[in-house]
Amino acid sequence: MTKDIATPSRTKEILSKYGFSFKKSLGQNFLIDTNILHNIVDFAELSEQSCAIEIGPGIGALTEQLAKRAKKVVAFEIDQRLLPILEDTLSPYPNVKVIHQDVLKADVSQVIKDEFGENQDIMVVANLPYYVTTPILMKLLEEGLPLRGIVVMLQKEVADRMAAGPNTKDYGSLSIAVQYYTEAKTVMTVPKTVFVPQPNVDSAVIRLTRRSQPPVQVEDEDFFFEVVRSSFAQRRKTILNNLSNNLSKKLPKEQILLALEEADVAPERRGESLSIQEFGKLSEALYRASQ
Repeated sequence: MTKDIATPSRTKEILSKYGFSFKKSLGQNFLIDTNILHNIVDFAELSEQSCAIEIGPGIGALTEQLAKRAKKVVAFEIDQRLLPILEDTLSPYPNVKVIHQDVLKADVSQVIKDEFGENQDIMVVANLPYYVTTPILMKLLEEGLPLRGIVVMLQKEVADRMAAGPNTKDYGSLSIAVQYYTEAKTVMTVPKTVFVPQPNVDSAVIRLTRRSQPPVQVEDEDFFFEVVRSSFAQRRKTILNNLSNNLSKKLPKEQILLALEEADVAPERRGESLSIQEFGKLSEALYRASQ
């Protein structure tokens, strides 16, 4: 029986066997704690019928744990130097396929069709490279992929922002974007000591459960997100000032004031005090005014 990949000694052995050196530019931090990997996989609630997508498998530590639980695992790896290592470490698991591609450029929807087929239970489970966490997650959410959810490890500060509620310092346009598509919950904090090399920040695992319907129904999603981003453009400014400064090409201040009144939002409030439902009402009032 092979030893788990995610032990300090086995990780060291694999890295030295292949003379692998970490690339800072790719945000490579490998996990060396099997218990944490087990917890991550537990949070994904996989059955023998589930399929998993992983992004940035590294030397296969999490991939291995996913392969033991899921029917099939597809992992996207951007670093060519890791391909022979993964072929070696994952050789005991015929249910894993590694795709050498940048997930941000990949047609994930097509990969799902080709590799998993229709109507499967699919989870994304990954230890994401910190420098591209948000673009990757937003791509997965915005493309409307047939996912049950996403369980990822990322920088704790970013997880806090994704799961934050109104009237907190972490709440912002990212919180609303993520919570528009999913229910977000930070399920675990992970110390920096369980990685090689150690990152400078603590990590957290966040679980995003796909909503069947967004919490607000809006006429135009792009416009809704533009209103949200505009409202947080300068956190210390009132919502009226932020919207006037950022939507001025579409709407004069008087119309913004009327829309705020119609949505029952006091113009001196700040963006961080509005719930996603209030943003929905406000964006609809502004959208009608702009037509």
